[in-house]
Amino acid sequence: MINLITPINSLGYGVAGFNILKSLYEKDPTVALYPIAPPEPEYELPIVQAAIANRNNAILDRPCVKIWHQHDLYNRIGKGLYVGFPIFELTEFSEEEIASLHHCDKIFVCSEWAKGVIVNNTKFDDNDVHVVPLGVDLDIFQPRASSGRPTTVFFNCGKWEKRKGHDVLLDCFNSAFNINDDVELWMMCDNPFIGEQNHGWQNLYKTSPLGAKIRMIPRQQTHKDVYNIMAQTDCGVFPSRGEGWNLELLEMMACGKHVIATNYSAHTQFCSDDNCRLVGIDNLETAYDGVFFSGKIGLWAEVSDIQKEQIVSYMREVHETKQQNGLPVNYSGISTAEKFSWANSVQEVIDGIQNTTTASKSIQTGI
Repeated sequence: MINLITPINSLGYGVAGFNILKSLYEKDPTVALYPIAPPEPEYELPIVQAAIANRNNAILDRPCVKIWHQHDLYNRIGKGLYVGFPIFELTEFSEEEIASLHHCDKIFVCSEWAKGVIVNNTKFDDNDVHVVPLGVDLDIFQPRASSGRPTTVFFNCGKWEKRKGHDVLLDCFNSAFNINDDVELWMMCDNPFIGEQNHGWQNLYKTSPLGAKIRMIPRQQTHKDVYNIMAQTDCGVFPSRGEGWNLELLEMMACGKHVIATNYSAHTQFCSDDNCRLVGIDNLETAYDGVFFSGKIGLWAEVSDIQKEQIVSYMREVHETKQQNGLPVNYSGISTAEKFSWANSVQEVIDGIQNTTTASKSIQTGI
């Protein structure tokens, strides 16, 4: 069916790659896996080992799908259709990224927002780009009522970054509440790429006016562990300036939790007024953080005082609802998450490949 190139680990690309592999293998156990770096120990499962072993009998004219960064899509496996599957957050690409993307025959993206970015910046037209929304593991992330504690627990999960809006979230939490309010903010945000800067972010939070109400949670080893944390929270807050997908937001929905998020970028593929308290975005700004984004290429959402006021209002609304009547389950979020299974993701992968193959045959045969 497919020769798959992807990392297999607990980071964003690795989680997407593992779950797509797993669902692909259920449809066709001959799928061949070419992992980018050795799989992390907890992912050294029989299904991964079997897919790696399939390389010994790989059919090289099969389609090749590479789930990886847009700047590194130069290399492929075999000689069949080559599909790049990048996950990105900005509105533009560098010259190197465009050159890399152009080595592909077709592009898969997570969202309609991302499809627009590809079409507007590369040689690919609407027919060359297929949307493959990512999924959520519904066997793990199941609906859970609030913890039963009187405390309203707000939660954010996503590696420390300005792009994720972690500077914004701290301001909003301290503005929304005072020391007498029965609230907590849980941050599960360790970033493996910034070293000691993790401590800088943690200190910024812990030394803030409501630092005593902020809990730092270490990176969890498994998705079951992540679920066990999410199950104890009430509301996820994601004031992001730009997202390639935002899996944690969808996972919170699957748990039936309330969520607050900016109305911009890839997670608009699954966020709506029905399932999320959306923060309106009026403008875009240069993407700069001095760490990952230089300000030379691309834009992301501008989160100004207007957006902060809206986030503060939403956080207070969630807290007041819980204190007065108890916080209801986010049934609309659960319903949304059920539509975004990994099996559905894989079906879109297959459809995207088959549509291309059919179109190619039609051109060759004149059908």
